[in-house]
Amino acid sequence: MADTTSTGFANEIKLFGKWSFDDIQVKDLSLEDYLAVKVKSATYLPHTAGRYAAKRFRKAQCPLVERLTNSLMRKGRNNGKKLQAIRIVKHAFDIIHLMTDKVRLVFLSRS
Repeated sequence: MADTTSTGFANEIKLFGKWSFDDIQVKDLSLEDYLAVKVKSATYLPHTAGRYAAKRFRKAQCPLVERLTNSLMRKGRNNGKKLQAIRIVKHAFDIIHLMTDKVRLVFLSRS
C-alpha cells in the first residue's frame, strides 16, 4: 500500500499560480500603509471586483498587482478590457522571470 500524504485544503496563494507573496517588503516606511503587498491582500488573479473607491483611502487596500492592471485599462481603446490587462501583466512577469531568473513581486513594489 502506498503511503500518501495529504496537504489538506490550505494551499499557498501564489499570483497566477507561480509567484509567492511571502518575500515582499516595502523599503520606504512612508509607503508601507498605501501598498497592499502583505499576505492578507494575496490573490490568485488580480481581479477581485472589489469596491475600492467607495470610501476614502480604501484603494490602499486594493492589491498592488490589481492596481497595476487597473492602470493599464485607463486609455480610451483599452477602457474596460481587464482580462487583456491581466494577460499583459502575466506576460510581463514571465519576461522578467526569463531575464532575471528570479521573478518576485519585489520588482513591482520597488517601482
